[in-house]
Amino acid sequence: MKVRAAIAWEGSKHFFIEELELSEPGPDDILVRMVGAGLCHTDVKALRGSMRVPKPIVLGHEGSGIVEWIGTDVAKVKPGDPVVLTYDSCGACPACTSGNPAYCNETSALNFQDARQNEPGFFRKGNDLIHGHFFGQSSFSTYAIARPQNTIPVPRDAPLDILGVLGCSVQTGAGAIMNSLAVQPGESVAIFGAGPVGLSAVLAAAACGVSEIVAVDLLESRLAIAKRMGATSTVRARPGVGSAAQIRRLIPGGVTCALDTTGRAESYHQALLSLATKGRFGFVTVPREPFEPNLAQMMLGGHTFRGIVQGDSVPDAFIPRLIDLYQTGRFPFDQLVTKYPFDEINQAIEDQANGTVVKPVFTFSP
Repeated sequence: MKVRAAIAWEGSKHFFIEELELSEPGPDDILVRMVGAGLCHTDVKALRGSMRVPKPIVLGHEGSGIVEWIGTDVAKVKPGDPVVLTYDSCGACPACTSGNPAYCNETSALNFQDARQNEPGFFRKGNDLIHGHFFGQSSFSTYAIARPQNTIPVPRDAPLDILGVLGCSVQTGAGAIMNSLAVQPGESVAIFGAGPVGLSAVLAAAACGVSEIVAVDLLESRLAIAKRMGATSTVRARPGVGSAAQIRRLIPGGVTCALDTTGRAESYHQALLSLATKGRFGFVTVPREPFEPNLAQMMLGGHTFRGIVQGDSVPDAFIPRLIDLYQTGRFPFDQLVTKYPFDEINQAIEDQANGTVVKPVFTFSP
């Protein structure tokens, strides 16, 4: 079938929307007509060459839409069902069978390296192969092919066009708080970075009844949003001025949990310095600069230090939970979203980079 998709070509810093051919899906596949797709920073990094994905490729991994067709082996959904697409996993490795699909042994192959190349549901432009299956979906396209592992049925009365953001950035931030760090009512948390992931973490902390929520960011505009999302205090990060000291003035003794979403080594240092005794630290992206934690400090403080992928989410359970929180008014993630027509994908990237918007979502015409 013919589709319109945003292609990331080798050497280009922008997407090109072109007509492609999408091959027939297979017996384990689900064809989804896209209604919305969120823009994640991972898409931008892949576009600009820092994720080592094969190119040319159709990116996009926060899709939502309507099931149009199912393979003969698919029983999870049926045509007409509204769904959210999330990360892919094999479903059979020890991580998957133990309830930890975010740490699947095949994560890199299935989500980044087009392991299903030339299998059913691949893209072509004339005689040229265009890579796909990014996060098992490649949702920067009018139609996407997914599998039961990464297709999540959602309520019909939820706003389908914006639900795709729950499939990666929102579940990462919210899950880091709710699942990975298991923050409890009455605890305190410092969240470093008030982008889409960090602000989702703020929303989750507020929903969990956390007593002190400190948001840390370079931009006053993002800190103002964090306050609206439920942060009880904010700290503006400045070169040469320790954020940890400012946090400890707000919360003597330090915070019970810290989450870093920035990928900056100095931010990691400040997060660890902000922890109380037996405090827990989590991070969702790797620092671009060399980072060496102070192990003596961590040992003497009894600190826990851990990496987090996809918020330790089991999407079939966690995405419906977030939707339920949203529908009951406790998780207003829609306030982070700005909608763009799909054709304005490059403008949305620019607007997000300069801080004009927090979370772009592309909408597709019927």
